[in-house]
Amino acid sequence: MTVTREPQANGQAGPTAKLTWYLNRLRGMSLSEVAWRAGDQARKVLWAHDQVRAGARDQVPGPSRFSIARRTAPRTISGRRFSSSLPAGGLESAPAASKHAILAAADAIMAGRWELLGAARTDMQDPDWFLDPLSGKRAPETDYCFEIDHRREDVTGNVKQVWELSRMHHLTVLATAYAISGDERYAERAASHLRSWWAKNPFLSGIHWTSGIELGIRLISWVWTRRLLDDWTGVQGLFETNEDALRQIWWHQRYLAAFQSRGSSANNHVIAEAAGQLVASLAFDWFEESEKWASQSARLLEVEIERNTFPSGVNREMAFEYHGLVAELGLVAGAEADRASKPLSDGTWQRLCQMVDVIAAVVDVNLRAPRYGDGDDGRALVFDPAANRWETLLSAGGTMFGAPAWWPRSRPDALSTALAALSAKHPMNERPASQPHTFSDAGMTIMRAPQSVFPEIWCRCDAGPHGFLSIAAHAHADALSVELRHGGVDILADPGTYCYHGEPKWRQYFRSTAGHNTLELGHQDQSTAGGPFLWARHAKTRLVDVQVGPDGEVTLWAAEHDGYEALVPTARHRRTVVLRRDERQVDITDEVSTAREHPFRLSFHLGPEVSARLDGDVVYLEWAGPGGPSRAKAQLPREAVWRLANGATDPVLGWYSPHFGARQPSTTLVGEGMCAGKTTLRTVFHFDSETH
Repeated sequence: MTVTREPQANGQAGPTAKLTWYLNRLRGMSLSEVAWRAGDQARKVLWAHDQVRAGARDQVPGPSRFSIARRTAPRTISGRRFSSSLPAGGLESAPAASKHAILAAADAIMAGRWELLGAARTDMQDPDWFLDPLSGKRAPETDYCFEIDHRREDVTGNVKQVWELSRMHHLTVLATAYAISGDERYAERAASHLRSWWAKNPFLSGIHWTSGIELGIRLISWVWTRRLLDDWTGVQGLFETNEDALRQIWWHQRYLAAFQSRGSSANNHVIAEAAGQLVASLAFDWFEESEKWASQSARLLEVEIERNTFPSGVNREMAFEYHGLVAELGLVAGAEADRASKPLSDGTWQRLCQMVDVIAAVVDVNLRAPRYGDGDDGRALVFDPAANRWETLLSAGGTMFGAPAWWPRSRPDALSTALAALSAKHPMNERPASQPHTFSDAGMTIMRAPQSVFPEIWCRCDAGPHGFLSIAAHAHADALSVELRHGGVDILADPGTYCYHGEPKWRQYFRSTAGHNTLELGHQDQSTAGGPFLWARHAKTRLVDVQVGPDGEVTLWAAEHDGYEALVPTARHRRTVVLRRDERQVDITDEVSTAREHPFRLSFHLGPEVSARLDGDVVYLEWAGPGGPSRAKAQLPREAVWRLANGATDPVLGWYSPHFGARQPSTTLVGEGMCAGKTTLRTVFHFDSETH
């Protein structure tokens, strides 16, 4: 059973909690950031004079000396045209299966159906752009955007649901369906939705102007909608000669030029803002400011991609879904820059190539990536909503950069085909000669017994930093956690994310230490949370050892962290994982060192496909594998008392989030006991080699 996210009557925190959050947030900022944020807030107050209200799209601000935008209508260049069409045949070579999937998705939208973050919308023939379908709450549509508290569900409903529809991914699905089929019904529906959104969301009015990342991704969708509708007779009337379109495209870019994520919040948001600005200013180069905006956003994008990426190519947020989003944004923006003959620097393309190489190195046999850290299913560009994003990125990257021999095989789809057609080739010389297994700066190691006679054993071990920047917004308290898969099936699963706002007990659980496959001491998380996107104290993790066998695969990994030095007396946790390929066995040894004693809880979260039968300190596991029923047995530490938890809510335990906005019961093995002095806990998973 999958449960979608519960609506909350009121997401407002009490005054004490709010004060604590503000103090913790302030501690996460440098003095220069505090000064910048003060100026940013002042600018937002001043911009209230330039708000345009619905029905007043030609409004010109009065002569108030407080107005700083001064005008809300664009100055366009003469002879404007769209010169960034998809090259001839850009979609013709896309596989038939991908085209069929896109047409099926577009037909569902035409019938009024579209699924967003686990919620089924049925109003897609004429969408309510402000509706949260989970709670029925409508977010503000006329209020000044910077006065809306989007964190309060009693004000906005589930804001992720409201924002997601207005990223306009369904428009690129409709537009792709038109480009594939030539059926004008898809183009006309996309046009009606654009006209509706533009009319109901004038400059700085309502919820859809509150967050820059939303504007950046929306611009990318608009550019590709225009590109994919290029052969439609009504496309110029929808864009080039449509005053509403011109205003909205210009308004979005003015906003992004003025308000950018900075300081402790300069993560994937600023990359989306810069990528959207760059894509729009190059493709819609119709305004006096277009050249300046393109130059500024290209510089910002290149700087932030570098800042947000470890030298190894792994994204610094310690949340692999955001590695995918940043890679997508970079490839989409880079392809646009190539099409405009204003390419990004070689260094940026090298970094993007590294990011795709990382994906190739860490995906399992089913091309599934690690699940650590936050993930909200954010996409830069959507053609087929059901496509495997990792396979799309590998296919596009393989065409742009070339695919080394060690890469897994990937199939192209319509999106990867279109991106490759738009982009130039960027062959890179500095590529790994063999499949990497350890990314030391990001603390990620992949152990695997490759698929041969038996299904693949895949194991991710975490020895990374807690998160990115001072607030580590998208990190989880998961130091030394493992993910373990057999034939692509989650055996020990990272539970995922589920939600961001409005359900504090669920947000806390899905990023807690107890919510991951690691050891909790003293009833405390390894790192201390200061808010739903804020960590007040970060555990520091150290990679101790990695040993590699003659075939180049990792056989042993060991690491430790200092997250429990805050306990009295202090404690240290070290974990060693050994993969014994011939025995098809994974050994996990946890060592705790402390002067006296502490209670411990060792959790192993089973994937939702795995059933478990516990017999004392032995657990028998079974699931449907790729070749039939599969089984494993685990010998659990005798120092603990073991139990199974499944779908518990008080306290929360035994849950898995398959994607953002949804959760389902799953089984968690929980072992509890006391550790004193030096305690060793050994767990052995043995996979049955006779059934596969």
